[in-house]
Amino acid sequence: MTSPIYVAIDTPDLRKAQDLAQQVRHHVGGLKLGLEFFCAHGQHGVHEMMKFGLPIFLDLKLHDIPNTVAKAVQALHVLEPAILTVHAAGGRAMLEDAKAAAGVNTKVVAVTVLTSLDNGDLTDIGVGGKAEEQVSRLADLARSAGLDGIVCSGEEVALAKRTWPDGYFVVPGVRPAGGAMGDQKRAVTPREALDRGASILVVGRPISLADRPDMAAREIEATL
Repeated sequence: MTSPIYVAIDTPDLRKAQDLAQQVRHHVGGLKLGLEFFCAHGQHGVHEMMKFGLPIFLDLKLHDIPNTVAKAVQALHVLEPAILTVHAAGGRAMLEDAKAAAGVNTKVVAVTVLTSLDNGDLTDIGVGGKAEEQVSRLADLARSAGLDGIVCSGEEVALAKRTWPDGYFVVPGVRPAGGAMGDQKRAVTPREALDRGASILVVGRPISLADRPDMAAREIEATL
């Protein structure tokens, strides 16, 4: 059985990224490459990370006018990532165009509410209501636009799965029991996220900053 853990490789240092991938490659199900990494190394860097033989989750959170996002997704065809993120807040046309432009083997998932935000932050940016209400609203939009799934916190994934049983749910910001929260405000444990309906779990610092990333990944995997 493939591990549902995708390790977040959020570093602009290619050598560090390769070292981390090498250490955890037998204990995770995929590699998540974020904005820091992609801005530093672009498609070349992604090709280098593909050499480890693990699925690539390209977490670029694209958010622009529909035509621009569609062309950006088309430009990524050569990489054929397993998963690609766009922002649900970009609207229906953007979501539809992003999915239409993606390769057949790429799951396009919509970011709903970042796990670094709480209800107070949503009020600050003019979004009324609670995080779970916004996630539910954007999940419905993503589903109707033909996307494969959404990115949401472990606190909302159960609600989203009830209304979208066959959706693909990416849960970032998971933290092992007793782990430091960092800048995550709506985090749950890996086991809780999986029990609530997560398809994959994105784990960053609890693995990448551990003295032994391979052991940290194995310990998290054991809780699943």
